[in-house]
Amino acid sequence: MLVPSTVEEAVALQSALAPSVIRTPPPDFAPRTATGLDVAYAIDSPVIAAAVVTIDVATGEVLESATAVGETEFPYVPGLFAFRELPALLTALSHLRTTPDLLVADGHGLAHPRRFGLACHLGVVTGLPTIGVAKTPMGDYAPPAPTRGATTPLVDQAEEVGAALRTQPQVKPVFVSVGHKIDLPTACALTLTLAPRYRLPETTRQADHLSRTTLKTRESRPHTYSESRPQTPRVAPPGRTSCTFRAPRARADQHETYNSMCRGARLAVFSRATRGVGR
Repeated sequence: MLVPSTVEEAVALQSALAPSVIRTPPPDFAPRTATGLDVAYAIDSPVIAAAVVTIDVATGEVLESATAVGETEFPYVPGLFAFRELPALLTALSHLRTTPDLLVADGHGLAHPRRFGLACHLGVVTGLPTIGVAKTPMGDYAPPAPTRGATTPLVDQAEEVGAALRTQPQVKPVFVSVGHKIDLPTACALTLTLAPRYRLPETTRQADHLSRTTLKTRESRPHTYSESRPQTPRVAPPGRTSCTFRAPRARADQHETYNSMCRGARLAVFSRATRGVGR
């Protein structure tokens, strides 16, 4: 996967990809599995540990997980975190044997200045239904009622971009937004289902714990900063056929389209920078 080399290229790519977001779920969408994604950053180092954990939506049972450890290639810039985290997250996802029904990103989707946060980026690149569940707001909101399931609109520049959702009584809300191939009511309902006991969805809790544990383990062995592996037996959930997530041709085509758009954004930025400059 190509990573933009400048902030300008990254912004141009987000703007170019934003119209690709689909804001409705597939017909008869009823996910049986959900995969949480999270990363842990090393202190004073470009090392990053990504973790993905798939759970059974109905039972909360962990079915499969995988990790990837590498180094970030993009600087820390608010609104552009996807370019730091996406390469490692995609590597970890490629080690899942069973294609997730739903991705749950620890971050925003449409609740983003260019309406293309990490959850949107993940969904468009993978082609999978994706929701963003963030701990902090990107926009303005009124506190929802103190009861579980209460919501209020999350608003940015007079546009509703998500919802503040109270997952537990008298506990701070989380901030849900559309990533890809989902609508906001469905995203909120699924988030509530995935958070039966705690503020954060179980997908996020599990992925957060695994990413931190993985980073701590790798920091004790610094020569292994480039590796990835499945963490649990590759078993398909009941009633489903196991399949290889990284194999489908459509996904390869999506990556090539993404790379082409990345090259196009780079060219567009270069063109703007040189416009009007004499030979």
